[in-house]
Amino acid sequence: MDTFHNDDAALLENVERVLGERSRAGLDGLVGGLEAIVVNTEPENFAGAVAELLRYTGYDTIQAFSSPGVDTAVMSLAGSADILITRRKGGDNPFLPFNAGLKVGDRLATRLETFVFSCHDLERYAAIQKGRGVRFLTPDIVRAPGCDFLQTAPSAFTGNSIGFIQRKDRSRGYAPPGSTPLHLDLVKPRAAHLANIGRLDHVATRVKAQDRDPAILEFLSLTNYHFDFAVYVESLNSITSVARLGAGDYAQVFTSGITPFTTPESSGPTEMFIHNWGLRAHHMALETEDIDAVVEALRADGMRYISDLVGSREEGLKQVFTVMSPTTFLVTEYIKRFDGFDGFFTKSNVTHLTKATEKQ
Repeated sequence: MDTFHNDDAALLENVERVLGERSRAGLDGLVGGLEAIVVNTEPENFAGAVAELLRYTGYDTIQAFSSPGVDTAVMSLAGSADILITRRKGGDNPFLPFNAGLKVGDRLATRLETFVFSCHDLERYAAIQKGRGVRFLTPDIVRAPGCDFLQTAPSAFTGNSIGFIQRKDRSRGYAPPGSTPLHLDLVKPRAAHLANIGRLDHVATRVKAQDRDPAILEFLSLTNYHFDFAVYVESLNSITSVARLGAGDYAQVFTSGITPFTTPESSGPTEMFIHNWGLRAHHMALETEDIDAVVEALRADGMRYISDLVGSREEGLKQVFTVMSPTTFLVTEYIKRFDGFDGFFTKSNVTHLTKATEKQ
């Protein structure tokens, strides 16, 4: 493994193969954009995680319910994927094997677990993917009054699950049969700057160097996304790889080492993050207007950052990383792209933000 070194040549060849296999299997067009992410917390941190989103994002709570085994709060923002905050009340947790790390301690239930994408024919999708050997967490589609749902077993490469939802109506409900309303005594602050914090732009998952290609190829085989590009930061042993459905859509980001972890002193912040925190999503990025003012308003309200606000209108974008949330283990990135900038990232910004993760 010491001689392993990532480059894009083999990945691009395999991307073409996977896309061809996906098309021949009849999967093209079945899966759409991101509908929701599911973030599980320790039971005692459930309300705190909801309160953080109310305080530091544009999201608001539209529904909370208790169902057998889990409590759920649905956080929503017009034009964006939903954020579901959950806490388990018992039973097996299939994500536990991926959640350990030197800094995790006993908070082994905490992680962004599932990315949920729309699917317009879930019966067909499930039949095709089961025939291809994909494993799901339930033997059958889970039926609810407003939607049908199915999710994969957690990936060995990312620790994440990919979910698929087929809506039966225009509601944004997620409650399964037998659920009861859950009262949360939480109110969104009346703060003008929160209106400038918008939709979920991307989520970046940290994966091991040797699992970078398999993780991307697996994701492409499960969705209708395409590999877009990668930014290499050789000085920090880091690659940021981007998969997109289309320009302007939510993007799935994978960050890995160029070479695998060896020692804490030599492996770089990306591989070191996995060593400390396990395989998991590192940050969620939110589109932000008037970003300079928003960052300062959030700072005045207690938000702390691990990076400076980097970039400029001339470069096409500005970005900043917050400290990691103690309730979700997620960093929040606030990002502004200027004047239709479609480069998605710049190498200078990626370098600055990757360097900042040394503080974790």
